Amino acid sequence: MTPEVDKLISGYGRIFFACHRRQVRDPKTKKVLSAHQAGILDHLDEIDGISLFALANHLGVTPSTMSLSVQRLVDGGYVRRDPDPDDARRVQIRLTRSGVRIKQQQSVLDPQLVEAMLQRLSPVDRAAALRGLTLFARAAEELRASLNAPPTPQRGAIPRGRFEG
Repeated sequence: MTPEVDKLISGYGRIFFACHRRQVRDPKTKKVLSAHQAGILDHLDEIDGISLFALANHLGVTPSTMSLSVQRLVDGGYVRRDPDPDDARRVQIRLTRSGVRIKQQQSVLDPQLVEAMLQRLSPVDRAAALRGLTLFARAAEELRASLNAPPTPQRGAIPRGRFEG
């Protein structure tokens, strides 16, 4: 690992742990979801369903662990289980409108903590930090686009679309 890679990973980790949300509050119902539950919602869609097994596999947990998490989200009204149109023995997991609302309003980082962090920087340092972050974000988008690009004979890229469900 190069010193630059090490520095970026270290800095990202420190920012994440200082500013990440530990829970998410539903603005409508005032129910509290854990960051883990909100993270599961980030991997779901209102229209395109996914199997429990595929979701568990993608998130690196056992199907039984995912089943418990999904059941809590179903009980809270954030997720629904629909019959799989291709196999009546299976179900597809989808977001409800409440789940979509949480997914749209939720952020990994707490805006108030990010604001407090930014206020600790001088105006010059803040502008430099935000400029650097903007550059990293642009490079990340370019990387993501290149990984999602269809394979070409000269590049041999492997497409990385939405995981199979």
